[in-house]
Amino acid sequence: MTTIPSRDQEAAITSLQQRILSCRLCQQHGYIPIAHPIVSGRASDRVLVIGQAPGHRSVANNLPFSGPGGRILQKWLEQAGFPPRYLHEHTYLSSLTRCDPGRSPKGNGDRRPSPQEVALCRPYLEEEIRILQPKVVLLVGTMAIEAFFGKVRLEEVIGTYEERDGMRLLPLPHPSGVSRWLNDPAHQKLLQQALGLLSSWRVTFAL
Repeated sequence: MTTIPSRDQEAAITSLQQRILSCRLCQQHGYIPIAHPIVSGRASDRVLVIGQAPGHRSVANNLPFSGPGGRILQKWLEQAGFPPRYLHEHTYLSSLTRCDPGRSPKGNGDRRPSPQEVALCRPYLEEEIRILQPKVVLLVGTMAIEAFFGKVRLEEVIGTYEERDGMRLLPLPHPSGVSRWLNDPAHQKLLQQALGLLSSWRVTFAL
């Protein structure tokens, strides 16, 4: 069942997305050379996905989670009973920061946005949550999880959830080939527990 958003919600999300797309704060503060924020989602979406930051493929495609991590995340959704393309057609895709932070100085994946960059973008995320009032929030990766749960180990929170202000916050590991966390069979079991929760909510909330 699709929730029909009010005109006020649609107008508010459209206005917010336009503000995000025109934001140049991180560039102005010297954290990144060129700002290229991206957005994806509709006022009707009841699942909010929060990641760390878009990678270079996502920025090139102008679509969050359009790289390998997005394909893995879509497969996880399908394991939970969601249809193909659900990630990009029926979830609101957000992140702690909205621009590609660049490659990690260590050369293994993307650079983690600094606390200062996250702070500059946080008002956008808070406003998205306020407008959307999502039923389910998927926190993808350590940074997104810790932004809401504080400093925790993945083993402590994957497979569990918290309910806050009518939202169910579900931590998920980062769907990255760089991460070795899922190589442990016990960690794979925790992921399956998380997907089992998500599957039950798909029915409960008619997602």
